[in-house]
Amino acid sequence: MDVLEAIEKRRSVRVYQDKPIPEEKLRKILEAARLAPSARNSQDYQLVVVKNEKMRKKIASEATSESFIGAAPVIIAAVALDPEFIMPGGIPAHPVDIAIAVDHMTLVAVEEGLGSCWIGAFKQGRIKEILGIPDRYRVVVLLSLGYPVKSPGRKLRKPLKAIISYDCFSK
Repeated sequence: MDVLEAIEKRRSVRVYQDKPIPEEKLRKILEAARLAPSARNSQDYQLVVVKNEKMRKKIASEATSESFIGAAPVIIAAVALDPEFIMPGGIPAHPVDIAIAVDHMTLVAVEEGLGSCWIGAFKQGRIKEILGIPDRYRVVVLLSLGYPVKSPGRKLRKPLKAIISYDCFSK
């Protein structure tokens, strides 16, 4: 499968089979995150891989309207280790760096026959407490991973001309 095909097939999966993810598949997904670029090549994040069912249920109970993630065999919490670093353009680096790493993981998950879902709606303090994450760090996103029960339908996307301009901004 080429990269564009994986991008086209990627969907937010919210219903998972009760089937564990083989360690070699999970390792390949995590390797994709490790290879992702980051500001200053800092790689200032940690991925907390949660496989324990009791822990997953606790996390799910603190995910606002996203309790389905407890049924996924793996939840990955992407944690920013330097949430205060601002890039020269004025943008915090941590959400950008983590988004790149997590997106790499979602695409390799597709290649491996797995589904995933980005979760941004959760109680920061409670997730940090459950996972033992110190206050100075920030959980940026949770990612559920597993075998989809069914493939979600295709989402409508804007045409390319609606999101692209050349040489100057044109809105």
